[in-house]
Amino acid sequence: MAEILLAKSAGFCFGVKRATSMAFESADTEASLASLGPIIHSPQLVRRLEEKGVRVVDHPDEVVEEAVIVRSHGVTSGEMAALAEKKVRVVDATCPFVKKAQEYAASLSDEGYHLVVVGEAEHPEVQGIVSYGAHGQVSVVANADEAASLGKFSRLAIIAQTTQSFDNFRQIVDVCLKHARELRVYNTICNATSVRQKEARKIAGQVSLMLVIGGYNSANTSRLAQICRDIQPNTHHVETADDLDPDWFRGADRIGITAGASTPDWLIEQVLERVGALTA
Repeated sequence: MAEILLAKSAGFCFGVKRATSMAFESADTEASLASLGPIIHSPQLVRRLEEKGVRVVDHPDEVVEEAVIVRSHGVTSGEMAALAEKKVRVVDATCPFVKKAQEYAASLSDEGYHLVVVGEAEHPEVQGIVSYGAHGQVSVVANADEAASLGKFSRLAIIAQTTQSFDNFRQIVDVCLKHARELRVYNTICNATSVRQKEARKIAGQVSLMLVIGGYNSANTSRLAQICRDIQPNTHHVETADDLDPDWFRGADRIGITAGASTPDWLIEQVLERVGALTA
């Protein structure tokens, strides 16, 4: 039987655990509940909430006379204002670390800095952060090359999507140092993200097969998979135990397993059971 190395930090982070608890508690206490965007990036958990009557809406216009829970990634300032206008009960499950990044975006823009947000422009967390700094100049950059194309600025400030790679963030800061007379940097990467990435690097270097469990729509899980793949090319990102291919395990004597911050424990347990059966 193959040896299995499971990352200690695999699974829910603080913000996701908090949002999930708030969602299930609200589902039990509210007569009708909508989620503005999926509460977390785990389709399986979102389906469990739907079974309890929680419907996912994409825009405040879709909200009728019901309570609304705001996803862990947060929403835009405009969407929050729209919910306030509707005078519906709002359960704000935005991760506190995301909320802090939103606050930095607003204050730095107020102070006249050109704001650089390190992250993925299409990700809902980034779109929310950008909206709070939208009264000023804001640029979203994904890597050092994009940062190099920004040009020169007298005053520049940098924050990050909370699930960003610290190495990528540092590289972008190094580039921006050459493009600004004044530079302010706030490391808004969640510590849970850094811990997961550090553990993933360590395990990936010790195994012949690496599995990363989490939603295919989860940015932090996809980033974990890429980090592992850079070290151990035999890395597979799976969403559930059903995604496991028996061929992957032929000749694998040590198997590493980690999971994104939006991955429920029960999905991890199902993968572990399936891996045990495939390697028995």
